[in-house]
Amino acid sequence: MKFRQSLCALAIALFTLQAVPVFAVDEGMWPFNNVPRADIKRKYGFEVTDEWLRRVQVASVRFNNGGSGSFVSPNGLVLTNYHIVEDIVGELSSAQKDYAKEGFVARTQADELKAPSLELNVLESIEDVTGRINGVVNSGMTSVEANAARRAQISAIESESAQATGLRSDVVALYQGGQYTLYRYKKYTDVRLVFVPEFQAAFFGGDPDNFNFPRYNVDMALVRVYENDQPVKVAKYFKWSKAGIKAGELVFVTGHPGTTSRLNTVAHLQSLRDVSIPLVLRMLETRRDMLKKYMAQGEEQTRLAQSELNSVENSIKVYKGQIAGLQDKSLMAKKLKAEQALRASVNANPRKKQEYGDAWDAIAKAHKDYVSYARERRFIDLAAAFNSVLFGYARTLVRMAEESEKPNAQRLTEFADARRASLELALYSTAPIHEDFEKLKLANSLEFMKSVYGANDPLVQRVLKGKTPEARSAELIEGTKLKDSAYRKQLAAGARKAIEESNDPMIDLARSIDREARGARKRYEDEVLGVERTSYGKIARALFETEGTKLYPDATFTLRLSYGAVKGYWENGKFVPPFTTLGGLYARAAKFKYKFPYVLPPLWKGRKPMVKLETPFNFVSTNDIVGGNSGSPAINKRGELVGLIFDGNIQSLVGNFDYDESVNRSISVDVRGMWEVLRKIFGANEIVDELAKA
Repeated sequence: MKFRQSLCALAIALFTLQAVPVFAVDEGMWPFNNVPRADIKRKYGFEVTDEWLRRVQVASVRFNNGGSGSFVSPNGLVLTNYHIVEDIVGELSSAQKDYAKEGFVARTQADELKAPSLELNVLESIEDVTGRINGVVNSGMTSVEANAARRAQISAIESESAQATGLRSDVVALYQGGQYTLYRYKKYTDVRLVFVPEFQAAFFGGDPDNFNFPRYNVDMALVRVYENDQPVKVAKYFKWSKAGIKAGELVFVTGHPGTTSRLNTVAHLQSLRDVSIPLVLRMLETRRDMLKKYMAQGEEQTRLAQSELNSVENSIKVYKGQIAGLQDKSLMAKKLKAEQALRASVNANPRKKQEYGDAWDAIAKAHKDYVSYARERRFIDLAAAFNSVLFGYARTLVRMAEESEKPNAQRLTEFADARRASLELALYSTAPIHEDFEKLKLANSLEFMKSVYGANDPLVQRVLKGKTPEARSAELIEGTKLKDSAYRKQLAAGARKAIEESNDPMIDLARSIDREARGARKRYEDEVLGVERTSYGKIARALFETEGTKLYPDATFTLRLSYGAVKGYWENGKFVPPFTTLGGLYARAAKFKYKFPYVLPPLWKGRKPMVKLETPFNFVSTNDIVGGNSGSPAINKRGELVGLIFDGNIQSLVGNFDYDESVNRSISVDVRGMWEVLRKIFGANEIVDELAKA
């Protein structure tokens, strides 16, 4: 594999004075206030203007359940992936009307289906608040004191901004604490489903094809945003290109990548490799096995569990790819060499050594100590032992009662005034709850806790109360009233008194473990996050002194721009062309004799004669993306939609830690394929007309 310059390799160049171009490759997920315009113009001859960036920014949408999207018409129509709204599709479906199996087309706005508890955000502004936050920290503070001071200031800034602007206001740590930025969003909570294909068409090829290419998926969905019961009117949106894009052409991706760890120290990466990720993988594998057994019981069980299985299998593949990357000796050697070069540069300068020199050792110690309580944090604080939406409601209610009594600046982050509305949107969701499925999930997670802790552990005995995981789960799910959203509102309104007097078994469970859960969270926030914020801030400032913010920050589920080109790649000695076609979809289904997961829905088989088989369907590009970018628009330099990001190839999984342009590829649904599917397969003429006129 040809060596390509990563962020850490950049540090080598900086501190060993190698004459390496800073951005020779299409690497980086760039904040909109720090786009490398000169590099884009130098490589692709395109000038990114303020007006172009602003138009792209306000046309981009964040799905608060973990994905991206974009406005594609002036009447509030938003394009995203099927898998971003997959849970919504399940919540709107029933045994009698399964939209995952049949697909859905709203022929009129009156036919559109309201999505429960879905929040969409549009970025309005970005403000650097680093000075305000760092200003409350002094050199005499411990990491715990510094972290508390930062949290209080962040809460104050968010509350002040929300009250002054009416916008959702989130302070985000960039460069792991080297910079703090206030993001303000226009928030929409009336979102309605307009179109989804069948699940089998959106996820054709299933897990075997996931994170691979060639691909043949129409992983798309359309929703509409409303305000005051009317479609929202937007001035900036992405028009759908009819010409599409060609190999070698410049393409931008604007979306909300979730998290990356490219700035992490070697000790931090080793902790992920040896402690955190292996435990998560074990948990996910037990859930996968449970879900498959449940789905084998029948069609209705399959309908209820399919979305969760997709998510679990996807996560397993991601984490296995990350483990493989972190076990790659060459990658870790590159990270270590870069880190040693930067540390040598810092230690060679007395002032820098005094200010920054202890950062790496502090992070290493924090992660070494974390091993002793990583299990408690995962199972109790992050609720790996309590896999039920009903337990989630119970914990929120228990903590809300306590946190609401505290001054805003002292609350847990999610209970601060600026975030209360989003929290309540989820807490009071009217999405259906399926008791048998909840019992199975909770029992499985309780059994997993028992297997890890041991049956005689005091915590396990206290949680199970002498019962089997299955019996305890049934007792909790059958006995709780939290299935009723009105009851949840009643408990919340009753505040601490109502929670303390409640005999609801799920509330009782949440109360009984809250002390341990809070303790694990506080210890992690004080001893790991607090240390990281201080120490990574020092490392970032050491880099800033040389390069300023020419280094892009790790992903933080905030709006980023990546640039690249449509380009194939070599895999196992064979060239992989950048495009697939609709004809290739039918050929692949036939090759596998239409057996799962290569089944074509009946509508697709019946309308094959109407389809232009040569139509481009999926394509790959060098854009640097990660999870969270799902649903991101791929646009050309004119700001026209040419594709829809839905995946990366298998080589991209290590992209959480490194980027290699020679093989790292993002995968999009081609706009021409989407046009053809809407017209010829679904006959969605009303939608096509709206898009064509936009």
